[in-house]
Amino acid sequence: MTMITDSDALAAFCRRQAEAEFIAVDTEFMRDTTYWPKLCLTQIAGPDEAAAIDTLAPDIDLAPMFDLMKNKKILKVFHSARQDVEIFFLLMDCLPEPIFDTQVAAMVCGFGDSVGYDTLVRKLTGTHIDKSSRFADWSHRPLKRRQIDYALSDVTNLRPVYRKLRRRLEKNGRIAWLDEEMAILTNPETYRLEPETAWRRLKTRSSDPRYLALLAALAAWREREAQRRDVPRNRVLRDEQMFDIAAHRPATAEELARTRGLSHDAARGRIGQAILEAVRAGLAVPDADCPTAPPRAERPAGLGPVMDLLKVLLKMRCEAHGVATKLVANTADLEAIAADDNAPVLALRGWRREVFGADALALKHGQLGLAVENRKIRVVPLTGRERHAKAS
Repeated sequence: MTMITDSDALAAFCRRQAEAEFIAVDTEFMRDTTYWPKLCLTQIAGPDEAAAIDTLAPDIDLAPMFDLMKNKKILKVFHSARQDVEIFFLLMDCLPEPIFDTQVAAMVCGFGDSVGYDTLVRKLTGTHIDKSSRFADWSHRPLKRRQIDYALSDVTNLRPVYRKLRRRLEKNGRIAWLDEEMAILTNPETYRLEPETAWRRLKTRSSDPRYLALLAALAAWREREAQRRDVPRNRVLRDEQMFDIAAHRPATAEELARTRGLSHDAARGRIGQAILEAVRAGLAVPDADCPTAPPRAERPAGLGPVMDLLKVLLKMRCEAHGVATKLVANTADLEAIAADDNAPVLALRGWRREVFGADALALKHGQLGLAVENRKIRVVPLTGRERHAKAS
């Protein structure tokens, strides 16, 4: 195990991993005070060696590491991959492929919803991870030996975790179950940060098109400003302030200064002028082009008890198949199934339908029942006579 701080050592290490079947990968980064994640350390473990790559080392050429990540012959193994993959996407302008996420694989193998890495390592290998360096400042140099050892342990433990999960998936015939989740993680649209669509991430209750046009203009400006200054979005303007501004539509600096938490100096300065310009842009959007909120489906009367039964069935079926409920269906999916037999949800397609969806529809239509036997709930197929009696 080693720490790499120069280009020649990095190039040599990456050449040695180029023929590997898989590499375990993890990153340490900082994002508390910036918009863009600051990559501080990358840990890679091949079959026979592991290294921590100091991505902040002066003049280090990271191209060999990026070439390794782009090599489609090598499987890249992560745990809870999304943030790590996003960092590589931003730095390389492409995604590391193919990938294997051990957190998703663990859910498929029955380790529960979003199992933590240290818990998974302990259950599969019996190793206890020292967490003392988890919240270290990874941008500070020099790094302590304890930090480096902690960082490297993440990838050295990831190797046996991957192998054990892989064997379980192959034994259970569930390799294909990961395909949909991996497709999301390897879709560039998952990581694109487009200012024009930033408003869709905001949790607002208003569905007024003009309000949404104003909010979209403000959110797009905030996104560009945060990117330009490399600061968190809320350092530019808080969500609550944008909601207030979109609702009250200030036309002058004096009116803008009434926004809670926005100083008179800020309202009169460059930031204030930019906000007012965004308000004018939102007001100038033609009525026909104003954005609309996704329709909120009204829950038909009587769905509550049906959903309660579906939740029980989901838990039972997931326990029986050894798969996390979160991976099969969520509350919104259950509500959609309760309301519509052809709801466009994953739970009614593919392996999820086999595990839960088909039984969910059968339960909904009285073809299955739930019974208590010896203090345990079990699923009971209902005969035609029983269904008729139930309906009566």
